[in-house]
Amino acid sequence: MKKTNPLAKPMEAISGFSKLSKEGKVEWICSHFENPEAAYQTLSTYWNEDAALQKLHDEFIENTITNYYLPFGVAPNFLIDGKMYTVPMAIEESSVVAAAAKAANFWLSRGGFKTHIISTTKIGHVHFAYWGDYEKLLNFFNSHIKELLYKESEELTKNMRNRGGGIKSIQLINKNYEEPNYYQIMATFETCDSMGANFINSCLEQFSRTFRREIENSDLFSEREKELQVIMCILSNYTPECLVRAEVSCPVEMLEDEKKEYTWQEFVDKFEKAVHIARIEPYRATTHNKGVMNGIDSVVIATGNDFRAVEACAHTYASRGGQYRSLTDVKVENGVFSFWLDIPLSLGTVGGITSLHPMVKFAINLLDNPNAERLMGITAVVGLAQNFSALRSLVTSGIQKGHMKMHLLNILNQLEATDEERKVIVKYFETDTVSHSKVVELFCEIRGIKSLEELKK
Repeated sequence: MKKTNPLAKPMEAISGFSKLSKEGKVEWICSHFENPEAAYQTLSTYWNEDAALQKLHDEFIENTITNYYLPFGVAPNFLIDGKMYTVPMAIEESSVVAAAAKAANFWLSRGGFKTHIISTTKIGHVHFAYWGDYEKLLNFFNSHIKELLYKESEELTKNMRNRGGGIKSIQLINKNYEEPNYYQIMATFETCDSMGANFINSCLEQFSRTFRREIENSDLFSEREKELQVIMCILSNYTPECLVRAEVSCPVEMLEDEKKEYTWQEFVDKFEKAVHIARIEPYRATTHNKGVMNGIDSVVIATGNDFRAVEACAHTYASRGGQYRSLTDVKVENGVFSFWLDIPLSLGTVGGITSLHPMVKFAINLLDNPNAERLMGITAVVGLAQNFSALRSLVTSGIQKGHMKMHLLNILNQLEATDEERKVIVKYFETDTVSHSKVVELFCEIRGIKSLEELKK
């Protein structure tokens, strides 16, 4: 196996890097490598031959030097609310798409997935410091400022209101008991099919300007009270009221293993306990929820949404009761098995890069151009499916059997195995458990070498 080229010299500070041309940036980066030509070749290999398309990608962010590819896969056979979907998933982890597809196929003959949009409200705050009487501020806010905030943001909200969205509520929040002199203007928004970040932040900044002006021009406040300090105006990525439920259910007898390796009673008992453990044990809940997010993030990335915001929100929601818990839950009642996921998902199908990135447009088209609520449901379903597959493996055959078979190809790529060697090794592990050490041992045996060290000589 070939070693990657190390840096020949340490990185140093550079002034004006962002003002360099793309070629200039690449040249500066590559000059630090032991083999600058090889480093340049690596970067240029991932440039798109279509110059216009490459320019589009270059302008998504600052200091672009190349493109970074993730596998874009699909999971077919998702029956969601009576409609069939093939779901796009962009992710590097080897077993995720396979697990999602397996769960989709499992539930296809058991009624499929159901979704319910509980709410779609998003939140933002004007965070400010105030040195004065809170009751005076509250009365002035409710009697004078609140309506003015709505009125003076009408131009900003016009288009959103025409689409059925806009500002839903505005209120003053006292946080002085947690941080001295700290208060908020908290507003809720409906942003329809857009993620709405720019819309919300623009409204909040307008609120702050109106708020400060009215306080400064009022005779009710002392000079000290008029020194109100706006700290920041920003949406929150915690959106507990932008909530969706995805669920599956079937008679318990339908969970019987077709290969007769376990009974439905054994499966249901262990599955229930596994979920309950994740409800009470944060160590397990973290890994449990990571599995949920494997599915969700892959759809979020494929559709051009903000997976960091979705991740942060999901984990905060999982901790809303004061302890980090499972995002999924289960019950068995009157002979019916039910498994569901409640999760806040702030997603959009317009704006951002949804109309710019070709693969994002492809993904949206593949899903039959869903609105934001439909995309929330589809995304939550994939998270639930992923979690079901993981738990099903854990309580039956174990997680490594399927995961390592998928990981086998990655190991063979690392070893730079030939096509013939790959065929032999894949065939061997059809009947044996995959482990990295076993794969390496078999590879060395086929190559006629004692160890991988011989390849480096």
